[in-house]
Order: sequence, then structure tokens, then C-alpha cells
Amino acid sequence: MSILLISGSPAVPSTSGRLMAHLGDRLAGHGHPIGRLNVRDLPARALLSADCGDAAVRAALAAVAGARAVIVATPVYKASFAGVLKAFLDLLPQNGLAGKVVLPVATGGSQSHLLALDYALRPVLQALEAEHVLTSLYATSSQVQWTEHEGILLAPEIGVRVAAAVAALDKALAQHAGEPLPSPLRSLLDYPYNTQAA
Repeated sequence: MSILLISGSPAVPSTSGRLMAHLGDRLAGHGHPIGRLNVRDLPARALLSADCGDAAVRAALAAVAGARAVIVATPVYKASFAGVLKAFLDLLPQNGLAGKVVLPVATGGSQSHLLALDYALRPVLQALEAEHVLTSLYATSSQVQWTEHEGILLAPEIGVRVAAAVAALDKALAQHAGEPLPSPLRSLLDYPYNTQAA
């Protein structure tokens, strides 16, 4: 798989999920294979107890490992990204995003939440050793509308940013075409959380 779309929203449908799906459709039009992962569909007990032996969790981790690029989409709650997304990112190996291009995407109620991407989500992605974290894409709920007849309707300024994000991701993948992905050095399967710790 070339690009994995990770939706960190606890709700379906969601504004962030629709924006992410639109990005996926645009990138698919450029010839990139697209995979999708809704974190909310993972078993809650396995996710919260860091059970990497669970079949669904193992499949999700394998999907991340096999992707060349990852789009991580989340709503902004309480000035940060969704907790269910953090729970999943915590399951990745320390270098779980090594060699990958990552595009952070978020939606919120107002522009005042914009910095949550750079101050909350981006440091986590960089800590996972992402090769290149692209310029974040943020939109308010009013800038991403949905109708049953027309589908997603983007405000002009968001349409411009979407086009720029697609072009940047497409270019980054072209630059690294054919290079092997690094293998994770370690994972929670090798070093599980110590559940006996106080």
C-alpha cells in the first residue's frame, strides 16, 4: 500500500474523516493505492490495554508498517487531538513512522484550535521518527460542509490548501519511490507495557 488514511475521530461520520477521505480520493486520482483505518473500529479493550496480540490491532499495526505515507486525521478536543488516536499511536514502535511521509489533518470548531496540530500532534509524529511531516492541514467545521447531493463542499481557502497538501505528498512519494522501508527496531510485542508497575 502506498498511503494509509488513519481516522482518529471517535465519531462516524465526522468532519475530519470526510476531509481525509477527500484527500484520499484526490491522491487515488494521482495513481496512489489507498488504505483506510478507522481507529474507533479497533476493539476498545485491546486498544486501551495495549494488547498487540489482538488480531485487529496486529492488522492495524501491519497496515502502518506497510505504508509509504500516512495521513493522520483528527478532530481537536480540549486543545489537543482525539484520545482514541493517541491510544493507537502509543502502540506503534518507537520508530513506527520511520521512512514515512506524514500529513497531519485536523478539524475544529474555530481557528483558535489551529495550533493544536503543531503543539500536540506534530511532536508525537516526530517522536515516532517520521521521515518528513508535511505542513499541517487545518479546517474549521464551517469550512468543510457536506450535503447528500453534492458530497463534500470546501471553502475556497481550504480547497487551495488541500491542493497544496496533495501536491506535496505526491512529490514526497515520487522522491522516495523504490526505496525499502526500514524495519521497526522494536515493538510492544517485544517490549510490552509492564502492567505490574505501580
